[in-house]
Parts: sequence; C-alpha cells; structure tokens
Amino acid sequence: MDVDSDSDISLFGDEDPRAKGKGKGKASERPRKGKAKRKAKEQAYTWEASYTRSWDTVQEDETGSLQGSVEDLMARGRRRRLLAPASAIRRTIIRHLVLILDLSNSMMDRDFRPTRFDLALRYAREFVAEWFDQNPLGQIGVVGMRSGLGERVGEMSGNPQDVLRSLSDRAKLEPAGEPSLQNAIEMARGNMSHLPTQSSREILIIYGSLTTCDPGNIHETLEVCVKSRIRISIIALAAEMKICRELSDKTGGKFGVAMNEGHFKDLLFELVPPPVQQATIRNAGSGSGNPPADLMMMGFPTRLPDTSTPSLCACHSDMKSEGFLCPRCMAKVCDVPTDCDICGLMIVSSPHLARSYHHLFPVKPYEAVASLDDTSQSASACHACARPFPAAPSSGVVTEGISPLGRYRCPDCHHDFCTECDVFVHDVVHCCPGCGK
Repeated sequence: MDVDSDSDISLFGDEDPRAKGKGKGKASERPRKGKAKRKAKEQAYTWEASYTRSWDTVQEDETGSLQGSVEDLMARGRRRRLLAPASAIRRTIIRHLVLILDLSNSMMDRDFRPTRFDLALRYAREFVAEWFDQNPLGQIGVVGMRSGLGERVGEMSGNPQDVLRSLSDRAKLEPAGEPSLQNAIEMARGNMSHLPTQSSREILIIYGSLTTCDPGNIHETLEVCVKSRIRISIIALAAEMKICRELSDKTGGKFGVAMNEGHFKDLLFELVPPPVQQATIRNAGSGSGNPPADLMMMGFPTRLPDTSTPSLCACHSDMKSEGFLCPRCMAKVCDVPTDCDICGLMIVSSPHLARSYHHLFPVKPYEAVASLDDTSQSASACHACARPFPAAPSSGVVTEGISPLGRYRCPDCHHDFCTECDVFVHDVVHCCPGCGK
C-alpha cells in the first residue's frame, strides 16, 4: 500500500503527510530540470543567434521612420560602384565558368540556415540566373565533389534553364563522404581544355569542408592551371585554408570566407561581372602577359519560325520546328549563343552581343548633390521618371554617398536623378538616359 500510495502521490499530486519528504525532494529537482531545459533551448542551432532580437539592428530616425536604414542599404551598393573603375577597361565578355559544389558531409552543418547545403544550392541558382543575365555570351558547367571524387552534375551550356535544371534535383546532390579539390579541379580543367584562347576560363568553388582527399600532389594541378590561364575563385563556408588561398592568389582569382548568409551572397555575386584582364598574371616560367587583342569570327544565325518544317538539330538530333540556322554551314541548332557542332563557328545573336558592351564601357557613378546652385534650381523633377524632388533636405550633411536632397547628378550631362533611378540605371539599364553613355 505504501508503494501504491507513493506512486499515486507522484502521479496525481495528492497531499499526504507521509509524502512531505518526497515532495520536497521533487520540488528541489524541478528548478534543475527547468535550468536544463533553458540551457538546451539556448544551445539551439547557431544560426538562430543571428535572429535573436533582430529588430534592434534596425534604427529609426527622429520621426520614427525607417527610411534611413533603407538608404544605408542603397548606399552600400553605391559605395561599391564608386570603388569600381569607371573608365573603359579590358574585360573578357566571352566567359566559360565551371561551378564546383562541395557535396561532402560537412555541408550538412547548421551554422548557415537551414544547412550549408540548402543555402549553397539556393544561392547557386540565384547566381546562375544573374550570371547569365549579365553575361549572355557565357557558358556554365556544374561539378560536384563528394566521396573523394569529382562528379559531373551538368554539362557546360549557354542555356540557363539547363544549368538550373541540373541544380534543382536535390536528391541527386545529397552530400556524402569527403571532398577532393584535386579531382574536381582536374575534371573542370578537362571540360575547358578545348576552349579558344580569347575566352576566359574560370572555376568557382563553394567549399564547406576543412579537409581535402587528393590522390596526388595538388600543387602540380595548381601549376597546370596557371599555365592554362584558369582563374580559381573560392568561397569558404567554414574557415580559411592555406591551399585554398594559394589556389586563388596564384591563378588571379578571389578568395573569401563567408561570415553569415548576407556576406555569403555578397561574395558570390561579386563574381558576376567579368574579371579584369591584368598583365600581372603570367605563365609559369615565361614572362608573357595577356595575349594581344585579336579579331574573332562570329556568325549571326537565322531564326526559324514555329511553323517551319520539322528537321533534326545538329546538337541533340531531335526533330524540332523552331531553331537557328548556322550562317556558314546552314546546320540547325536549338539555342544561341553556342558553337556550331558541324563547322565550329561561334553563333551569337546581336542582342546578346549588345548586352555585353556595358561591361566594357560602364556608366560613370553619379555624384551626390549636397546643395543646390543656380544651374540646377530649375530641375525640380527627376530627369528619368519626372518625379518631383523633395522640397526640404532630409538631413544636413552627406553621409556615405547619400544626398540629403535626394539628387544624384551625372558628371557628363549634369542631369539630376532620384535615388531609385540612380540604382536602376547602374544595375539594369547600364546607360544614362541624359547623355546615352
């Protein structure tokens, strides 16, 4: 009976004088259990720490508006444009990029939300879409490294839908084993061995591990990449490794360690513009710099309508009505830009070629107007969208490139533009509406 009564007391909490001692014992254990639960709750996923009281990071002004925080975000992009070279520089607009994804077990860590693997896939898809929008003459291939091997995830293609399709199947990209930098780089180098000298050869590695399982000497692979003029850029998700730094520095690429999700995306999207050709990048053992500029042979195809007679394409051997005809051999291809499989001619369209010019002749950064003078008082509205400028300044001084009047002036045509038009001109239009430069 004592046993039954004690069990009843512990289950239903009946008051009994015989259970006072045990009640005290259980009461003393309750705070310990509460502390253990609070401690386990505090030691949740590490990415949750960045969202703890995230509303404190947003600063309001005197009137309670969040416009200042929005302008700070715009000023960050404006400072990036001010640091970029505004004059015409030599870039390679025909790019070939191999995206190498780390598919090892370390990508399942949860220091990035929700995991490194899921975040890398999402940002990779966004990067591919933006990359093709800014580089319509380029091609991208995808390689994964897991279980000590390099796997071809997607063939090199100039069609963004094909590349995005290869990155959309998460089940086929499930992480496993350890990565191998040497095997992945060798596979990427083999995919670009047939490319002409006038096109750029780039490798972008998203690396989340702290180890690499290589079958040979990776420094020999590095020397071959330097001789082949292959740029290797690495974004590390864990920490900096010496071999990763050497791969980037010796090949002329970029290296960075992502501190959080936003920094990871910034590092990734910094590689969207074409790299600047520098004479300091030389072949190993030879003092030669970049090759001299040379003319390229391109062909502008004839587009076939949907109502044309179906015929076999030279690239996939599929019966299709729509397509493009090579101007040299009259072979049919599915998409442009591409290289003709029959005669080897590079086939491009004139809109793709025109959209690549803004990298060679960028729009000059607009100057923030701090005060009105006699010549600009007549301009009461934005020259692009015709929206009136604010009558009173929002602040007294210009901070971080922000105009207190909301005006940004072109240094060539001296027309004033609002903040939204400034961002739109430099990020989308790539041509000043006032002077056409």
